[in-house]
Amino acid sequence: MNRKFFAFDIDGTLLDSNKQPLDSTLKALDLLRDAGHFVTVATGRSRFHAQDIIRSLSFDNYILCNGAAAFLSHQQVYKNLLDETQLAAFVAEAQELGIDTAFVGMDTAKRASSLDIAKMEAAMHSFGAQLPELDMDFPEEKEVYQALAFYGKEYEHFFDEKYSKLRFVRWHENSVDVVPKEGSKAATILCVAEQLGIAQEDVICFGDGQNDREMLTAAGVGVAMGNAVSEIQQVADMVTASNDEDGIWLALKELQLI
Repeated sequence: MNRKFFAFDIDGTLLDSNKQPLDSTLKALDLLRDAGHFVTVATGRSRFHAQDIIRSLSFDNYILCNGAAAFLSHQQVYKNLLDETQLAAFVAEAQELGIDTAFVGMDTAKRASSLDIAKMEAAMHSFGAQLPELDMDFPEEKEVYQALAFYGKEYEHFFDEKYSKLRFVRWHENSVDVVPKEGSKAATILCVAEQLGIAQEDVICFGDGQNDREMLTAAGVGVAMGNAVSEIQQVADMVTASNDEDGIWLALKELQLI
């Protein structure tokens, strides 16, 4: 069997509804590694929000911030930062519209405003994170890998055509990720796979959210979890059971990869 490239989203995929990995998932990861395959997470989280999962699930490789950064054997091999000029313009416009924003660095995040604390907390607490501290000057001092904008469906696609170098991807009813226009988990996965000499047809990706769309369609096999939103299930090559029902294990068994 050719060496495969396995990329797993974290929330809603590697973790169950209680934010814990299933025993079957842990066993599957061990079997893939023992077989010599390349195994990585591919998450919207930054390193400081993903580090506990990376450590507890023994990942040496990880793709973070929706593809803005990649690490092989804990060494950074890829970086795609947000355009500073367009980010500043967007944050200013968001402020005028009453929309809170936050800046995400590799190991910290800071918010730019405090307009609706409850809305920000609802989004951050959904994956076990805390509200970032206030620091409007963060982009002048640190690299910004992605940003967060805290708005609901009322502003869906409102900013898309205004900012040619930014892309807005919803991950919560109250929040979107702001990422580089051409950046995605998919682009970084394919870049890393090429570095490793692994063909696109040998890339297998698992995910459940809107920020997994590109990687599921670009992969040789894109697997949507049973808990994935319907439009993500529709673009996947296969749909497995949910993250509470051994979805990863069952898909790998069906694909005869374990």
